[in-house]
Amino acid sequence: MAQFLFLRGGSMQPADSHLTTLARGVAESMGFELVGVEFFQRGTGGATLRVYIDHERGITLDDCTAVSHQLSGVLDVEDPLPGQYDLEISSPGMDRPLVFPDHFERFAGSRVRVRLAEKLDGRRKLDGLLQGYEGGLVVLEVEGCRWEVPLGVIESARLVPES
Repeated sequence: MAQFLFLRGGSMQPADSHLTTLARGVAESMGFELVGVEFFQRGTGGATLRVYIDHERGITLDDCTAVSHQLSGVLDVEDPLPGQYDLEISSPGMDRPLVFPDHFERFAGSRVRVRLAEKLDGRRKLDGLLQGYEGGLVVLEVEGCRWEVPLGVIESARLVPES
């Protein structure tokens, strides 16, 4: 089963499985792919829960509104997060986050920007060509060298839009 990651304040951490199940269930039941979930604490004034969805035809404002309405109802009943938060539904955009192992497989051949949670061979940032996902490792070509990065040490990974 694919590991889902939860972005908290800019860094990826394993997701709360209940929240993941709720968001994925709503998105997939409506015909969308759940790309990722981001959670930001805002000083003393609450937080933002951002859910990224995608579809092969793209995402419209109406899509985001419909998913927001459905997910909001589920979150109100299930109450998986303490305190107040704003719910945002968004397309992943041109710099789409890569979260699941199948994302790294699907976007092989694309330019990516990866930030690591800890240094690997003296580096925390890797910009290069995504080669794929093999045996729990994200494979990149960076400056002519092959990098095999464990998924668990990736803080964030995003596609680099082509100019």
